[in-house]
Amino acid sequence: MDAPRELDTRGLNCPLPILKAKKALSEMPSGELLRVVATDPGSVRDFQSFARQTGHELVEQSNSGDEFVHLIRRR
Repeated sequence: MDAPRELDTRGLNCPLPILKAKKALSEMPSGELLRVVATDPGSVRDFQSFARQTGHELVEQSNSGDEFVHLIRRR
């Protein structure tokens, strides 16, 4: 698995984590991974919807305490 790029969206609320991820993904080559770290609990549902709507693969979601990690593969 390729080493993912990381996007820190801690402290940002919807829709900013999604918007920042969308911008980062648009600048990446197909197949590359983006790791997004967020503190917004709604980001779990938001990234699931984002992946369905855009065709990017939501590889993994996890949380540790108040941080939520989303691993997305660019389509």
